[in-house]
Amino acid sequence: MSHLALNCNSEIANQSTNDCSTTQPDVLANIYDDDINIAVWQRDISEELAIAVNDFLSANTHISAILAVSPQNTQDVLYDTFGKSKISTTLCNDIALLVDMFCCLFGLKRAGLRLTALDNAMCPRFHVDRIPCRLVTTYQGVATQWLSNNAIDRTKLGVGHLGKPDEKSGLFTTLNDINYLTQGDVALLKGENWSEKDGAGLVHRSPPMPAGERRLLMTLDFIDD
Repeated sequence: MSHLALNCNSEIANQSTNDCSTTQPDVLANIYDDDINIAVWQRDISEELAIAVNDFLSANTHISAILAVSPQNTQDVLYDTFGKSKISTTLCNDIALLVDMFCCLFGLKRAGLRLTALDNAMCPRFHVDRIPCRLVTTYQGVATQWLSNNAIDRTKLGVGHLGKPDEKSGLFTTLNDINYLTQGDVALLKGENWSEKDGAGLVHRSPPMPAGERRLLMTLDFIDD
């Protein structure tokens, strides 16, 4: 099922809040734990990768690509889509690494890759996705916000908010309930289709964007062959 060994001990897992995080990449395998709906590899973006990401954003005024990739062809697909002069080997190699990890972890031949530059929140309200699982990483800018299961009233999701902002809908109690990924983190987010059990999906949203800033977001999803 995976070449990543389970390694989520009491120091990095919080069963009451359904999250698991550490600086080691093998933490991602803990997404298979029934009590975990977000696993986070807390990593720092290297200076070389940060420069590559900045150059990529500067060279492309509009970035919105949805691609089908495999561990074998990710780099070629990215070069074909953006051109070798506009996307560096450093960035391609990092994306290819994450594709390989994602496909290996879930036994997939291909993944759906979305690479998007944003200057506003793509999904500004808290919600759950009706998917099995998604990998999310923010290469530049503010990153995804999420709520622990023990801090939310799921009846306030969707139409249950009755038109009120998230902060006033009763979905959560205080702003301290909001958790934040950081730039560079690689996270696996369970969706509602992970299992038949209601409430398995992680409640999350896109962060508010500071004026004048751009965010480079990459996500990976399952593809049915």
